[in-house]
Amino acid sequence: MTLFDLSGKVAIITGSSRGIGRAIAFRLAEHGAKVVISSRKESACEEVAAAINQQHGEIRAIAIPASISSKEELQSLVDSTNRKWGKIDILVCNAASNPYYGPSSGITDDQFRKVLDNNILANHWLIHMVAPQMRERKDGSIIIVSSIGGLKGSPVIGAYHVSKAADLALARNLAWEFGSDNVRVNCIAPGLIKTDFAKALWDDPENRKDWDSRAPMARAGEPDEIAGTAVFLASNASSFVSGQVIVVDGGMTVT
Repeated sequence: MTLFDLSGKVAIITGSSRGIGRAIAFRLAEHGAKVVISSRKESACEEVAAAINQQHGEIRAIAIPASISSKEELQSLVDSTNRKWGKIDILVCNAASNPYYGPSSGITDDQFRKVLDNNILANHWLIHMVAPQMRERKDGSIIIVSSIGGLKGSPVIGAYHVSKAADLALARNLAWEFGSDNVRVNCIAPGLIKTDFAKALWDDPENRKDWDSRAPMARAGEPDEIAGTAVFLASNASSFVSGQVIVVDGGMTVT
């Protein structure tokens, strides 16, 4: 067995029908895990699950749609996974929302609440639905996909940055709560990644030019460049890593 072997493990990845979540699902399955593809649209989830299963010639992925805004749907996601595969070893809280782009003075209360509910409260719900079985088995890895936005400010996506900073604190506190039961909680903080979610940032020529001029690697990242960190945090390679934030940003935060 290698440090990165995930054979026999079961993983839920939210927001995994596209972008970073999709890349993480493919890589976890590649390392032996059974993965649950989840996002709001069933057809999109089914498409990703089918692609993973075709790649491996066996059932390594199933699709269970759920909206992170619904506590009931998240509970159904957990219950359905337990019925299908008997356990949950790895949870990747990747799905998030950002319904507003502009200065914080212009965001409505409803928009602000949506950001906080979907990016913080939903993670809190889902983690506490999954954690009891992990703690009972004395084994589990919980990964929150945060952002370098949690480490800095922004004139255009401030509420999103606030929510991602809260995710960092959520991981640290839960790592402290769950640590004695050998359940690890960590964050990945991506920089600018070429996903549909971040398209407003990387697809704008002026913004992209400014980013590339300031970033040490002078480019945006690809979704698959986040997936390797998720494999590390999900596996025995990170067995003594908890409460941490791993920044994957091409060096942007050192400038």
